[in-house]
Amino acid sequence: MAGIFKIVMKIKLDYPDDFHDYFSYRLVLILTCDRLLRQDKEMREYSMLAILVGLAIGIGLPMQTSINSRLRNSVGSPFGASLISFAVGTLFLAIMTLIDVHTLGFSTTLFTSQPVWIWLGGLLGVVYLTGNILLFPKLGSVQTVIMPVLGQILAGLLIDNFGWFDSPQSTLTMTRFLGAILVLAGVIITVAAQGWLEQRHNRITETAEKDTATDTDQSGLGIWRALGVVAGMLSAMQTAVNGHLGRVLGSTVHAAFVSFLVGTLGLIVIVLVLRPQFKLIRPTKTPNPWWMWIGGMIGALYVLGNVYLVPVVGTGLAVVIVLVGLMAGSLMIDQFGWFASKKNPISGVQLMGLLVMIVGVALIRVF
Repeated sequence: MAGIFKIVMKIKLDYPDDFHDYFSYRLVLILTCDRLLRQDKEMREYSMLAILVGLAIGIGLPMQTSINSRLRNSVGSPFGASLISFAVGTLFLAIMTLIDVHTLGFSTTLFTSQPVWIWLGGLLGVVYLTGNILLFPKLGSVQTVIMPVLGQILAGLLIDNFGWFDSPQSTLTMTRFLGAILVLAGVIITVAAQGWLEQRHNRITETAEKDTATDTDQSGLGIWRALGVVAGMLSAMQTAVNGHLGRVLGSTVHAAFVSFLVGTLGLIVIVLVLRPQFKLIRPTKTPNPWWMWIGGMIGALYVLGNVYLVPVVGTGLAVVIVLVGLMAGSLMIDQFGWFASKKNPISGVQLMGLLVMIVGVALIRVF
């Protein structure tokens, strides 16, 4: 009933002279309803495309993390690996931008007409990427993805609720909050439940010395996990910032290029200050694989996909859609040992955690 009232009031505003004419009224009502239905259909199509894009880039991100970790082993420096990854991504996006908008430049008035934070997306991406490279050998591929996800969900929902970074505002309802809780529950099930069950099944008596060593190791892991959560919060901020930059520039590809370019320049400064030792070695007896150089291209597609997603579905939903892809990609890497990663077969508990996350995403998406 409220929807019909809104349509009638819209007709009255758009056609004040003809509103009281019966036949004109019926014609205008039909045309208006038809237009609204077509707009609703287009929005559903956009949403479906956004979901597919989110899943695709989500699956690609843990692959990028594994690839960049292999690159780090060959160059001997996390900052060197990040710089190479960003440089490759920047070159890739530069070519795409030239094809799309035929220029790499933009109006200098943006520096005065837009807030300073629109240029920070690339730097936030540097922190996130370098953090993942550092986390990967400490936590493994699944936790390296999951810990930042905790921060991403938290920051994403806050950004949506308050409309930070000029993001589309979406009030945090109880249903959306419940969906977020289910997503977090799925994260915990996937990361911790399997290990907890194995520990109960294989529990043995340990010496005090071993207990102390274990406690120390767990404390160290806790610090790395906390750093992963902070990195995830910065990643959600990057998603919102780059989404706004895409609207300002009128091109998702151009915005992704600018973001990567800023990140590359930031990494160059870091490398000049820290002066890490660059070297190209073979960590194993086999030659370095060709695929260790393409992590930047996958990262570029990830940023590009997020720039597209934010204006369509908002930061919070973009984060949780990508999450399902992240989990699927991470579990596949652990299952099959792709990109020189250690094989760690997935379990039924982990699949159950993924299912719980999907239910949570559905709640956030529908309500």
